Amino acid sequence: MTTITFDTLKFAEHLEAGGFTLQQARAAAKAFADATSQELVTKGDLRDIRMEIAALRSDMEKMEMRLTIKMGAMLAAAVAAVAAMVKLL
Repeated sequence: MTTITFDTLKFAEHLEAGGFTLQQARAAAKAFADATSQELVTKGDLRDIRMEIAALRSDMEKMEMRLTIKMGAMLAAAVAAVAAMVKLL
């Protein structure tokens, strides 16, 4: 995740130049800095997450194939066992 740096002094000065009082400008600058100090997601972060999800999906597809083969083998073994039991009885 990326943290964006924010110049609160410059922001407050712009607000003061626009007609805000010193207290209003400082409060607005602090509020804006607090809001933007959260960790933000960049396009690069999203791309990385998408790549990780794609890799996970690929792994899941491989696992699904292995499980299908194992279940088929177990079914064949069960059918063979039942056939052997029927033949013995």
